[in-house]
Amino acid sequence: MDPLAHPAVEPLVAPGPPLTAEQAERARRQLSLPGFDETAQRRLAAARVLVIGAGGLGSASVPYLVGAGVGTIGIVDDDVVDLVNLHRQVAHRTADVGRPKTASLADAAHALDPAVRVHEHRVRLTALNALEVLSGYDLVLDGSDNYPTRYLVDDAARLSGIPLVWGAILQHHGQVSVAWHEQGPGYRDLFPAPPAPEDVVSCSTGGVLPGLCGTVGTLMATEALKLICGVGRPLIGRVLVYDALSARTREIPFARDPQAEPVTGLVDYELFCAGPDAPPSIGAEELAALLRDMRDAQGAGGDASEDGDRAAAAPLILDVRDPEEAARLRIPGARLLPLAELEARAEGKSEGDLLAGLAPAPGARRSLIVHCERDPRSVRAARLLSAHGADDVRYVRGGIQELARLAPEVLEGTSSVTSASSVLEGDRT
Repeated sequence: MDPLAHPAVEPLVAPGPPLTAEQAERARRQLSLPGFDETAQRRLAAARVLVIGAGGLGSASVPYLVGAGVGTIGIVDDDVVDLVNLHRQVAHRTADVGRPKTASLADAAHALDPAVRVHEHRVRLTALNALEVLSGYDLVLDGSDNYPTRYLVDDAARLSGIPLVWGAILQHHGQVSVAWHEQGPGYRDLFPAPPAPEDVVSCSTGGVLPGLCGTVGTLMATEALKLICGVGRPLIGRVLVYDALSARTREIPFARDPQAEPVTGLVDYELFCAGPDAPPSIGAEELAALLRDMRDAQGAGGDASEDGDRAAAAPLILDVRDPEEAARLRIPGARLLPLAELEARAEGKSEGDLLAGLAPAPGARRSLIVHCERDPRSVRAARLLSAHGADDVRYVRGGIQELARLAPEVLEGTSSVTSASSVLEGDRT
């Protein structure tokens, strides 16, 4: 026996009613497994599992949860299927492009087992709704792709008293572990603080090997099945690290951090992940109000000198995303300067040179608002601009995605997120 492995735990879910003939037939190949019997299968049928993210990891784990016989699955995602997703998010189909990912993945689940109950939560998980979304579920799988959500889910699962199976992927590396604070250490014990935003590389910028999603997603599903049925030894206090290019795995044991602060509530995770030395920021709600005021002022008319004064006083909004991102969704009047180009300009130049061709002459407009898709690139850009002499620069907390959620009417293009006033929670059987 591995001395580092966490001992077996009691089954998480009580067994449900006796299996129907169809349920027993579907599960015939796993009912013959040593240590796995009809009682274990009834536990799966009674289980309620929440999956955060319907992307690469979620679209890999949900079909195996359904196939194994999990009775109720919740799916949390506010995005829509994009053609660029399909190389790794294989539960979605080309015909699903443009559809909500929750609906597409729910259809895939029902195609596999029409009897499965699927709850769609087409929302962006936040500190305001996380505890409500997690309520009523036995455990949660986190396949999200950003640090604010990972810390949020870990804290919410801890406060809810349920286990968390988390996975992470980037390029050709993957990680899987179980955080269950009643049984052992959690995500914060392994990662007490998030990395600096400028060090974060996303799948959209760094890429990801398609099959890695399937490997890590199915490992996550397997950990969930073990917890539900009380079989095997879960990855509590251990991180499984997988390198797809070398086809090697290794384990990293870890323990509770005795100096960790207790989690007593949920916080602003965008601000938390920006770090203690983060540059000044502006919230999406405040920016939306500013954009409405600017739009109303332009519509009010006036003489040319008044228009010029208003333009000079208005902040310069700088979009540091890539052109294809800006083509889909953008703030009217924002100036596009991808972060890579901004950093290339920064070599030995002043602020005026950094913004050459984008802003009026130095001194005419000194207020800058920088945004990206979520946070990391804008934080990096804001720091860079401040270091090169910008007097007043702020980044947008939560990026254009948070702005789209709160105030889609101030944007141009197609938003992939659901506004706060049109939250969709579907229940399909």
